[in-house]
Amino acid sequence: QVQLVESGGGLVQAGGSLKLSCAASGSIFGINAMGWYRQAPGKQRELVAQISSGGSTDYADSVKGRFTISRDNAKNTVYLQMNSLQPEDTAVYYCNAQVVVPILRNCWGQGTQVTVSS
Repeated sequence: QVQLVESGGGLVQAGGSLKLSCAASGSIFGINAMGWYRQAPGKQRELVAQISSGGSTDYADSVKGRFTISRDNAKNTVYLQMNSLQPEDTAVYYCNAQVVVPILRNCWGQGTQVTVSS
């Protein structure tokens, strides 16, 4: 069984920064892509950023230049550094990972709340 545990959410003022972490644990043979999604009240879940096992990254247009995704493959951990946060970034942020167990499973974390006050 695979678990994704997120941490680092919280309340921050506009212009501030937060860093999210997500660690995968369990019977893991390997991890392909990892990513962060977010869901604001009344809106659909959307991709924020993703990173391949080789380190290639992709970002939503709304966060380009402000957010940075990275990963530590030795620790099965993905990070999201969020700078210049704005009220519209307020959402529940979910970690996602394509985990090989050995079949490929799409796994989700429980979510962490990020609130940006104006």
